[in-house]
Amino acid sequence: MSEFLTQHPRTHTCDVLTLENLDQEVVLMGWVQSVRDHGGRRFVDLRDRYGLTQIVFKPETSASMHALAHELRSEWCIAVRGLVEDRSLNGGSPNPRLKTGQIEVDARQLEIFSQSETPPFLIENQIDTGEDKRLAHRVLDLRRPSLQANFKLRHDVMQATRKYFDENNFLELETPVLVKYTPGGARNFLVPSRHQPKSFFALAESPQLFKQMFMMAGMDRYFQIVKCFRDEDLRGDRQPEFTQIDVEMSFVDERQVQTMAEGLLKSIFKKSIGVELKAPFQRMTYQEAMARFGSDKPDIRFGLEHTDLTELLRNLKGAGVPLFEQTLAKHGMIKAMRVPKACELSRTEVDKLEDLVKQLGGFGLGRAKVAEQGKAWTQSPFAKVITPEGLVQINQACGAEDGDLILFQMGKPKMVHTVLSGLRTNLGARFGLIPKNSWGVLWVTDFPLFEYDEDQKTHLAAHHPFTSPQIQDLEHLKSNPGVCKARAYDLVINGNEIGGGSIRIHDSIIQSKVFDALGISPEDQQAKFGFLLDALKFGPPPHGGIAFGLDRLCMLLAGATSIRDVIAFPKSQKGTDLLTQAPTPVDDKQLRELGIMVRP
Repeated sequence: MSEFLTQHPRTHTCDVLTLENLDQEVVLMGWVQSVRDHGGRRFVDLRDRYGLTQIVFKPETSASMHALAHELRSEWCIAVRGLVEDRSLNGGSPNPRLKTGQIEVDARQLEIFSQSETPPFLIENQIDTGEDKRLAHRVLDLRRPSLQANFKLRHDVMQATRKYFDENNFLELETPVLVKYTPGGARNFLVPSRHQPKSFFALAESPQLFKQMFMMAGMDRYFQIVKCFRDEDLRGDRQPEFTQIDVEMSFVDERQVQTMAEGLLKSIFKKSIGVELKAPFQRMTYQEAMARFGSDKPDIRFGLEHTDLTELLRNLKGAGVPLFEQTLAKHGMIKAMRVPKACELSRTEVDKLEDLVKQLGGFGLGRAKVAEQGKAWTQSPFAKVITPEGLVQINQACGAEDGDLILFQMGKPKMVHTVLSGLRTNLGARFGLIPKNSWGVLWVTDFPLFEYDEDQKTHLAAHHPFTSPQIQDLEHLKSNPGVCKARAYDLVINGNEIGGGSIRIHDSIIQSKVFDALGISPEDQQAKFGFLLDALKFGPPPHGGIAFGLDRLCMLLAGATSIRDVIAFPKSQKGTDLLTQAPTPVDDKQLRELGIMVRP
């Protein structure tokens, strides 16, 4: 074992030395980023988490050390003791992109801590290596400066969170990871109990019930940066284990929770990326968001808004268009989106949009190009059958002028919204309508309390079954649950749902009515949620909260395209850990101890 560390502790990191440090003896430690020869000298870029410093090995300083430097290779871990010199005076050129770009360190001593095999990919920001290979060698991937910057940002977000909540009298409290399995919501990961054969824990998908019981216990204000687990199909912004910033408050209404959340987001943005968010944030009801954008998480930074033509065309009895008439007869929806003339699409490009529509679940795409001062349509299958009155009224409703393109979608509302929302996002990106380095922050409120499941012919909780109905809707819980709105709210940033929460039910009678509307029998209520219902008997306070997706928030702040770029050791798209090769089979002895048999 070398005594170098004992005799020569590190004096600086690789991002701080400037001309103010000239002639100082320094000790730097890190990894070899690159090596090159020039004018008989050996140059090494030394990298640590903080930055780069150029090291020069001169034969006139030490012939033996200069020879040793020629053995160095990429990713060797080394230490260097030397003197800070001016690059220009040594005949070199400054590097204005680096803080250390005006100096170099003349090496007087070299210590090699460990050697490295040739890495499977370059330790650089811009590489074209496939993600699977990078995840299999995640330790090397995490050495890349861009990823290290992501995790510095994640650290800043977490520190800003803790500081903000501490200053506002919140307690950081922990909740169990192994919890009771309760059907409904996301699919749980199950953990067998060795001590209780044939019984299972579930990995907590959120601390929802426990944080409510903290309020019932009088803790008043709670937060936690907590791991959650959901056995869901994966995509770019979803992982089976993820991190939430979880919050709950007593004696509050929606606005008070939202105001506290706005303060948190302002602190996080300021600390992590130096951006000042303006509060209060814009608010929009769920109904307005769906009508204008076809999405409950709209990106409000650009236009291409939707126009609902259903009632207009109902009054015009379909305006002569058979597809409109058929849709209305089936009680469907007809919506349109105006694409301005400036965003010109060729006929071929419009035809290609049909493929996107089908990927989004649609059957086709209606279109019409406005011509003759709004008195005619071209490039449209509707042009020959639309009534003159219908053509004019549709143009007026959409605000369409000569040269604009109107895109139509019709059918069941859910499909119509999905297709037009996807088209809007696609065209916004294609035509550069989405401003860069801008933040569209939005509260979406007044969500439906229930969703109707056509397959099961029953109502399901749109948020979770502990969400409070709006006061004016209490009378409809039994007679017409589909019209009830929730005291729920989502925080949306640039078209991404970052947080969601609600005011909770603290009245056991209302909670029972909600369970009844969901078709949960009194026996099932007690079996699944008895511990919560018992707590509701003993003076629970009004309370509410919110949970933020920490990973998704960090992904946005970092400008990353995948949530895996801000999670240290993520799972692949197939839910596997390519670094450790988990999950793996276990031997029969372990299974017997758990009373489990694996079916072939």
